[in-house]
Amino acid sequence: MSQIQHQSALNIAISTYPQLLMTSLTLPIEMLRAGEAFAKGHLNKDEFRSLNITLVAEQPHAIATRSGVSIMPDCTTEQAPDCDLIIVPGIWRNPRPVVHANKLIVKWLKNSFAKGSQLVGVGTGNCFIAQAGLLDGHPATTHWHYAKQFSRDYPQVLLKPDFFITQSERLYTVASLNALADVIVHIISQYYGKAAAQHVERNFSHEIRKPYEEQRYLEGAVDKHPDELIAQIQFWLKTNLASSLNLQQVADQFSLSYRTFTRRFKQATNQSAVQYWQQLRVEAAKELLASSNLSIQEVALEVGYNDQGHLTRVFKKVLYQTPSAYRKVVRRKLFG
Repeated sequence: MSQIQHQSALNIAISTYPQLLMTSLTLPIEMLRAGEAFAKGHLNKDEFRSLNITLVAEQPHAIATRSGVSIMPDCTTEQAPDCDLIIVPGIWRNPRPVVHANKLIVKWLKNSFAKGSQLVGVGTGNCFIAQAGLLDGHPATTHWHYAKQFSRDYPQVLLKPDFFITQSERLYTVASLNALADVIVHIISQYYGKAAAQHVERNFSHEIRKPYEEQRYLEGAVDKHPDELIAQIQFWLKTNLASSLNLQQVADQFSLSYRTFTRRFKQATNQSAVQYWQQLRVEAAKELLASSNLSIQEVALEVGYNDQGHLTRVFKKVLYQTPSAYRKVVRRKLFG
């Protein structure tokens, strides 16, 4: 699994232990490799970073799993390189015995996070991260069957059992394999850009899913931010997608200069008003393309674009495909 490590490589580690869920180990590896392969063919050499994926265990011995497939780790926790990302797979059955029997994994996760690693915990694998004390005071999720036990064992963690994904800065927790796939797509976007992420998502996802940003519980996110006027403008934008007004005119409606409007909007939402309105329109267009029989021209008008060509240009820029190509893909997934 391990590659020759280059100075510019992205170091990714996956913790291994008995009773781990094999799919939560193999799925992220395959998705990350697909993103790497796409990026290698599309990014400039100075932008591309190869992946160094390492399987880490307490002891350098083969590990038996419930699937009947044994895992040979690449190194022990003491030998593991400093990591950009660590994935903590799910655990079959009760996680308590596995966590208590692998104290060096817990210590390694704690030390790695202190050095700057991102952590992604999967299902009951989040017990390892909680055992390290890293989730205290932060949101987390886990496999639904062990949610009550998790709450009893780690009362300082802000358990969010209704969410499949939580993010607290460099800590990600997911409750299912589908949610893991969504987080890996998000991480591929961070490493290799949106085009690589879209490519991997199209090849690995077999159903229509909301974007990662819409599913996660993000610590510190404030849907109702302190700027009430900007919140009113956001509501207006959401409910007036087909409006012919431009953002200058929207600002005028709310008695703001355009300069003040754009500054306050970015300050409140950490996103420009142009990006925000485009995102709303693209998401609405995606929904109409998937669930209605409107023509592309009609969809464009419904979401505030003058014509089909304008919508097509935006789709190519944001989604790297045309509206008609997107409709074919989603219809195939919905009805195929």
